[in-house]
Amino acid sequence: QVQLVESGGGLVQAGGSLRLSCAASGSIFSINAYGWYRQAPGKQRELVAAILTGGSTNYADSAKGRFTISRDNAKNTVYLQMNSLKPEDTAVYYCNARIMPTMITRDKTYWGQGTQVTVSS
Repeated sequence: QVQLVESGGGLVQAGGSLRLSCAASGSIFSINAYGWYRQAPGKQRELVAAILTGGSTNYADSAKGRFTISRDNAKNTVYLQMNSLKPEDTAVYYCNARIMPTMITRDKTYWGQGTQVTVSS
């Protein structure tokens, strides 16, 4: 019953910016971590950024200095601010979250359906 929904993808010119959002809904006791992944055609899915419960963040080398992950616990939402976009950033971007549905239930990783980001030259 937990659902993650991404939004904010689209077409942007190189050097531009996009802000992706991912909202979690359903049975949620706590969210332990969020992550943003991307997958380009013919390539494996890769981690772009992650944010943990304590606020610690991790970024792929390709994202450092350009992307920022943040979290709004009250809204059960994670964001990815992407600046200085490059054509090689073109991919489907997926959010995931480690969610404990109830106090008793073990946490589980959930995935959104993805949002397309296309960066033109």
